[in-house]
Amino acid sequence: MDDTTAASRLAASGFPGVGRVHDNLLEAALIEAAVQRGEGKIGRGGTLLVTTGKHTGRSPKDKHIVREPSVDAHVWWDNNAPMSPEHFEALHQDMLAHVRGDELFVQDLYAGADPAHRLNVRVITELAWHSLFIRHLLRRPDQAELAGFRPDFTILNCPSFHADPARHGCRSETVIAISFERKLVLVGGSAYAGENKKGVFTLLNYLLPAKGVMPMHCSANHAKGNPDDVALFFGLSGTGKTTLSADTARVLIGDDEHGWSDDGVFNFEGGCYAKTINLSPEAEPEIHRTTTMFGTVIENMVFDERTREVDFTDDSLTANMRCAYPMAAISNASDTARGGHPRNVVMLTCDAFGVLPPIARLSPAQAEYHFLSGFTSKVAGTERGVTEPQPTFSTCFGAPFMPRRPEVYGGLLRDKIAEHGAACWLVNTGWTGGAYGTGRRMPIAATRALLSAALDGSLNSVTFRRDPNFGFEVPVAVPGVDPALLDPRSTWADPRAYDAQAARLVAMFSDNFARYESHVGEDVKAVAVRAA
Repeated sequence: MDDTTAASRLAASGFPGVGRVHDNLLEAALIEAAVQRGEGKIGRGGTLLVTTGKHTGRSPKDKHIVREPSVDAHVWWDNNAPMSPEHFEALHQDMLAHVRGDELFVQDLYAGADPAHRLNVRVITELAWHSLFIRHLLRRPDQAELAGFRPDFTILNCPSFHADPARHGCRSETVIAISFERKLVLVGGSAYAGENKKGVFTLLNYLLPAKGVMPMHCSANHAKGNPDDVALFFGLSGTGKTTLSADTARVLIGDDEHGWSDDGVFNFEGGCYAKTINLSPEAEPEIHRTTTMFGTVIENMVFDERTREVDFTDDSLTANMRCAYPMAAISNASDTARGGHPRNVVMLTCDAFGVLPPIARLSPAQAEYHFLSGFTSKVAGTERGVTEPQPTFSTCFGAPFMPRRPEVYGGLLRDKIAEHGAACWLVNTGWTGGAYGTGRRMPIAATRALLSAALDGSLNSVTFRRDPNFGFEVPVAVPGVDPALLDPRSTWADPRAYDAQAARLVAMFSDNFARYESHVGEDVKAVAVRAA
C-alpha cells in the first residue's frame, strides 16, 4: 500500500490530517527509517541500538482507564486511576492535532495465538523503532489477512506529546489512557516501548475473563512431542521465571503473557522482551544469541561506539536494559504458540526471609490464595534504604496490568486448576539456612531437580508432610535433593530464630490478605494463613 492510500485509510478510521504514513513496513525498512531519523544506531549483526530518554521503565501511576458506563462496575478502581470521558476526548483531540502533518508508522497485528480469542490491534507510532518493537512483540497477519484487517482496538503512541494534567485529567505530562468504549489507547510523554506491549496486555486482561478465558502474566512450555503436557510459570522479577521456563528439553510456548481457554493455553505475543543485565551466554545462550541477531531491538544498553559491542554489566542508563525479538529467534519455540491444558502450574517466589521450603504442593484453594498474594521479597542493597528483607505482594503476579478485581482472576485460576486436575506448586528460589545475609541462595541444581520431578509426575508419588506455618504439603524426601533443604527449619543454626522469622512472614501474609478476604469463597478463607 502506498503512502497516500495508507494516509487515506488512516483518515477514514478517525486519524485525519496526518502526513506521510508508513503502512506495515518490514524489519529492514523500519531499521533503515529509524537510523535515517536519528532514532538509533546499527549494532553488531544488524541489531538496532536505542535509548528511551528519562523513561526507562513503565509509568504505572500515569496509567488511566476511562470511567465509562459499560466498564464502571467491573474495573478495580483502587488499582486503576480513572479518567473522565470528557478529559479523554480533550486528550484525544489534542493528540490528533499534535500529529497533524506528521510522519507516522502503522502496524496491524494480532494479540493472541488462538484465533477464537485474539484481538486485532492497530498500533500507530511516531517512532519507527516503536513500530519494529511492536512488530516483534505481537503476532503478524499474513498478506491475505492484512487485506481484510479491521482493528478491534487502536493504540496511538506519541512520545513527543506532553499531557496537561489540568486539561486532560491526568497526573503528569506522561499519560497512558484506555477507553474500552472508544476502543482506543492513547500514550504520550514516554518513549519506553514497553507501554505498547503492556497496554495490549491490559486490554486482554479486561476482555478475556468475560469469555471465561484466564489471562496470565506467566511463561509457558510443554514437553517435546507432547503439547498436552503444559507447564505454567508465574513469578515476579528476580524469581527465575525466564530462566526456569527456558528449558531446552521442553518447547517454549511463550515467556510472558498467556491465556487459558476451554481449549488450552495460548501465547498472547509473537516475541520476547527480555532483560539483558548480566546476561551471559553460559546461563541463557538463546537470549544472549539474539543480541547480535538482525532486527533485534536493544534498548538502553551502553555500547562501544567503535565496535558496537554492548556492555551487559553497565547499568548506568538503567538496570532495566532489554532486548526485543521475535519468538522464531528461539530455537525451541513452539510453531503454534499453543498447548493443551496445563498439567502443572508453578508459582515462583524469592523468599529472602529463609522461611519457605524449596517446593510445596498447593490445593486449588491454596493456589488462589498464593496467586492473590503474589509474594516475593526485595533484599538489602537492591534499593536505597533497604537494610533488611522487605516483602513485596503483587497480586496475580502482575497487579499493574489488572483492570478487574484480583478475585476475578484468582477464581478463574482456581476453577481451571480444579477442572483440569493440574498440580500446583509453590517454588522458592530465595534463601535457605537463614535470611538474606546469613543463609545462602537456594541451590539452582536442587530447584531444577525438584521442578523436573514435579513436571514428570514423579514428585506426586513421594511422601509429603503438612507445613505448620502455611498448611501446604512439602515433600519429605526427593531423589537427588538434600533432604535437609526440604525442611527449612532444620537448615537454620537456631530453630527458634526460624520460628520467629516464620511468625513475621505469616503476619505479613495475613495482613496483606485482609484486603481480599471479603471477596473470596469460604474454601479460600479456610486455607488463608493467620497470625498467632
